[in-house]
Amino acid sequence: MQEISLDTLGWDTHFAEHFKPFATQGLIAARVAVEHRGAYIVYAELGELQAELTGRARHDAMSRSDLPAVGDWVAAEMRPGESRVVIHAVLPRRGQFSRNVAGFTTEEQILAANIDTTFLTTSLTSELNQRRLERYLTLAWAGGANPVVVLTKADICDALESAVAKVEAVALGVPVHITSSVTGAGVEELKRYFEGHRTVALLGSSGVGKSSLVNSMLGRELQDVQELRNDGKGRHTTTKRELIVLPRGGLMIDTPGMRELQLWDDTGGLEEAFEDISAIAGECHFRDCRHEQEPGCAVLHAVANGLLPQERLDSYRKLQRELNHLHLKQDRRAASEQRRKLRAVHRSRRGTGRNVGRSTRD
Repeated sequence: MQEISLDTLGWDTHFAEHFKPFATQGLIAARVAVEHRGAYIVYAELGELQAELTGRARHDAMSRSDLPAVGDWVAAEMRPGESRVVIHAVLPRRGQFSRNVAGFTTEEQILAANIDTTFLTTSLTSELNQRRLERYLTLAWAGGANPVVVLTKADICDALESAVAKVEAVALGVPVHITSSVTGAGVEELKRYFEGHRTVALLGSSGVGKSSLVNSMLGRELQDVQELRNDGKGRHTTTKRELIVLPRGGLMIDTPGMRELQLWDDTGGLEEAFEDISAIAGECHFRDCRHEQEPGCAVLHAVANGLLPQERLDSYRKLQRELNHLHLKQDRRAASEQRRKLRAVHRSRRGTGRNVGRSTRD
């Protein structure tokens, strides 16, 4: 990559304001393009640079989410005579897509930072799953970026109208785009989301056609694309999260396909994703109605009268239970972390006291 302006990378007054203290220290602004096992590639006005964290920044990070993620803006130091930089700090984020890490650990994993829009991609084949889409929408709304549903492989869908109807039934108020990387249908319409050097995150399960979509947006082959299997699913080809600068302006964060998508902090995402249930719930007799067996529950009444699908309510309940369980685990983790900090402070004080005693005796 040649020299590039910060504006092209999505720089604006929000980040400029937060960068002011670092500018006085002689640091430069850069944006994280790739992260791999603690090593980074960043884009700056000087071009593409290798980067690493300072020891202090790594030590001060209380969790994984405090470390740089793809899409982050960072304050970095350029070492004289070297083509690499050292990252001192991460600027406050604006819009992100996070999940709880895969497995049984309770910890936030930021998949894409500083994004304006989230493309939730799903294939118009047997892979189409309303419940999975509701989960993606919940996380997208919670992260503060606007979700957009991108339906791929329209060229091999035999029941296009019914498939789109299934999506629109759960993606309420969310733009839905029908695309085909084979015919090029619908791809041009997506380019407006990148106007003004905006950043779009591309997310979805393995094999839904994200790599083909990236290549269509770029107008050239960047990501490897493998042939479809007999069931209409592509083979997963993206292996890392990467910030891509598009030739016509705008940026895309491509991500590997996800087989596991655990919820993270809600911050209203569930209510946004299920705005139909939220609206009906306003008519419930009890303000804290859980929509289980309470008398005067408007949500249960809507289900009984065919105004709300039972499957939709079941999905809402499942995600709500998952969030409640997550919050309980988060509280326990926070309490454990607080105890750890207190023990570290006590150990430090005891060590200081012993040193003072030795100095007095000496």
